Amino acid sequence: MIHPHVLISDEILPADHACLRPGQVGLFSGWGIFSTIRVIGGVLFAFDRHWARMRRDADMLRVPFPWTPAELEQKLLQLVEANRAYDAALRVLVMRNRGTVWEGPGVARDYELVAFTAPRTRWGESARLGIVAHARHAASPFAGTKSASWAMNLVWYEEAHARGLDEVILLNEKGEVSECTSANVFAVFGREAATPPIESGCLPGITRELLLEAVRVPGVRIVERALTLDDLERADGLFITSTTRDILPVASVEGLSIRNDWTVARELAQAFADYQEQYVAGALRRAATAD
Repeated sequence: MIHPHVLISDEILPADHACLRPGQVGLFSGWGIFSTIRVIGGVLFAFDRHWARMRRDADMLRVPFPWTPAELEQKLLQLVEANRAYDAALRVLVMRNRGTVWEGPGVARDYELVAFTAPRTRWGESARLGIVAHARHAASPFAGTKSASWAMNLVWYEEAHARGLDEVILLNEKGEVSECTSANVFAVFGREAATPPIESGCLPGITRELLLEAVRVPGVRIVERALTLDDLERADGLFITSTTRDILPVASVEGLSIRNDWTVARELAQAFADYQEQYVAGALRRAATAD
């Protein structure tokens, strides 16, 4: 359950008093973009990367996005302070308010910024996955966009839990691995960890991006390449990544016989935790200097 206060554009409001109206066209059509950000020690982890992805997605979906990184970060930190959510998950949505015949009267802004925080989810030591065929259309120009139209992912996620699973691997129209409903997929071959390329239709996740660009483990190579279900069975081990899970080993995939060597996953998880610690310490130092 979310924390007691939410951010609606420029106001911090009680979550049970916040009001949105049907005439805000994005509210009932999913015309908006969002991101989920990890709050660590009161710091918005990897915020610059989240902002850049939201900026890109907003341009793609014609959603107004008027803030600089510093402006949006300041607004979100006000919400963190109001909820005292210093170790939490933060969801931020930018929703389009105007356009189409469904626009309502008296809408003051072209967009609405909505944000809320919630306690971190405890995911356990590993994940059990299923498989959904034809769940991503890699050739779509909107593939990889984190749109507010998220219902299909929620249905697949709920169905997975009804079957005793934790998540599902989504295949694209070519039968290739794309991603999970809210996580990226990695397969380990020796000391190499491979993840599907953006061309697979997957979301460019922030944790995925950090593993590709910033987090380093001696002798471990992170690459992008197309993966099939046969590749998953050939791999030494699998793991998934997301903002809320960090790096989580995969214990089983329904219908597949997979190996469970999690050595590389655990080394990367430790390196990622070290990177988070250094990022937060640097952000706190900069904030102290600015004060």
